[in-house]
Amino acid sequence: MTIRVAVADDHALVREGLRSLLATVDGLELVAAVPNATEAVRTAIAEKPDVLVLDINMPDGSGIEVARKLQRVAPRVAILMLTMYDDDDSVFAAMRAGAMGYVLKGADPEDVVRAIQAVASGNAILGPGVAARAISYLSAPNREPPFPTLTPREREVLDLIASGLGNAAIASRLVVAPSTIGNHVTNIFGKLQVASRSEAIVKARDAGMG
Repeated sequence: MTIRVAVADDHALVREGLRSLLATVDGLELVAAVPNATEAVRTAIAEKPDVLVLDINMPDGSGIEVARKLQRVAPRVAILMLTMYDDDDSVFAAMRAGAMGYVLKGADPEDVVRAIQAVASGNAILGPGVAARAISYLSAPNREPPFPTLTPREREVLDLIASGLGNAAIASRLVVAPSTIGNHVTNIFGKLQVASRSEAIVKARDAGMG
């Protein structure tokens, strides 16, 4: 059976490289190659590929957000992250968002093909460079909470922001003045180096909060 594959990556070189690679492998067919997150969602819905190969960082959004959205609107599309990001937060945020596989750019072509075939079969797979990090992450005692520069209260506020609550609702929930929450939000934005609530929500959800 032919595995139908779509690719979403903002680098033309990556898209063309995958196009060339898949053309050499029997049983794999590239049905679409798109440059951004918006087109990734549209393609997944319209083309219904067996596997969507996603980058994490694209000009108009995160591949992790795409994965999360597709769990709702196209749950049968298996998602494979192909990215340069090998940090723990990115790996586990992607898996929590529904990605079945995670492979680093620069992996051997055989590893990429193997990962596509694995996720198409419903199997989870981590590329060689990622698997060791995952084992280390899971075996490490007393893992730090996300965003260790935040105070416990700031982390609590951020978690509620990521859940979609506004300042007034958060103040009511925590039984404090709205101005106190405003101060916490200002501190959170500074520590996360974000300029807006939406950016803070993306970072928080990518870290598993909300």
